[in-house]
Amino acid sequence: MSFKLSENTKVYIAGCGGMLGEAVYEAFKEKCIVKATDINLTEHWLEYADVRNYTEIKESILEFEADLIINLAALTDLEYCEKNQEETWLTNALGPENIGLIANELDIPLVYISTAGIVDGLQDVYNDFDQPNPLSIYAKAKYHGELFTQFHVNKFYVFRAGWMMGAGPTKDKKFINKIYKQIKSGKKELFVVDDKLGTPTYTKSFAKGIMHVVQSGMYGVYNQVCNGDCSRYDVAKEFIALLGLTETIKVTKVNSDYFKTEYFAPRPYSEKLTNLKLNSRGLNVMPDWKEALEDYAKVYIKDFNN
Repeated sequence: MSFKLSENTKVYIAGCGGMLGEAVYEAFKEKCIVKATDINLTEHWLEYADVRNYTEIKESILEFEADLIINLAALTDLEYCEKNQEETWLTNALGPENIGLIANELDIPLVYISTAGIVDGLQDVYNDFDQPNPLSIYAKAKYHGELFTQFHVNKFYVFRAGWMMGAGPTKDKKFINKIYKQIKSGKKELFVVDDKLGTPTYTKSFAKGIMHVVQSGMYGVYNQVCNGDCSRYDVAKEFIALLGLTETIKVTKVNSDYFKTEYFAPRPYSEKLTNLKLNSRGLNVMPDWKEALEDYAKVYIKDFNN
């Protein structure tokens, strides 16, 4: 049964303070009534609610009378998760259980964001049906959230994202901004791994994809990443070219052992996803990763030139 978003649709977004939250909030507020919550109130449009506290998050959702819940709440720093395992299980596993139970009680659809990180990297590319085998605490907890949503939530969409990029210099906690910070600090040589493969995922496109798929009524698990795949080295080279710094910044290939002290959490060799189900159902709105990066790089070009 299709679900049409309108100016009267009430969309509740939990964990909306991060890099994906900004894109999802911007996309949905254009068309719907939105209540966005988080435990870190980094924006004036955020209200406080903690997915780990069942009573609190339930009251926040019931008070709003939501028609759709989107759960973005997650700890995503792999090293932090390894060091803070109980907090990780509470946020990335119990949180989705709490939200799922509330969605069932209200008999409304739930969107849960999963990750390419739940695979073990033993095969080259993973479609929506390939069996995950999470390696890190982060991935194990996220996969639990996915499984609970699949098997205990009546109306659900699970979207698996790849290497997330979006939200610019202030909110991007991932690879692109880490590279940019090094450039801004005056580094003339960047050391980047070429033994980790994946599929970049642009937050703005991902948010549009969520809007598109939830209106289809086709519940289920979806890989939703940009088209094409690459290594971290490929992304860095492309980004530096877009900034016009190819002649001034040297990018040197290293393997993951180079960063084993800093990035000690286990990561799959390949977490490349393919959007098999979205493509088969005519629901794929994701661009090529290079096209997405070109659009995203505009905020960095502007910042760099200021």
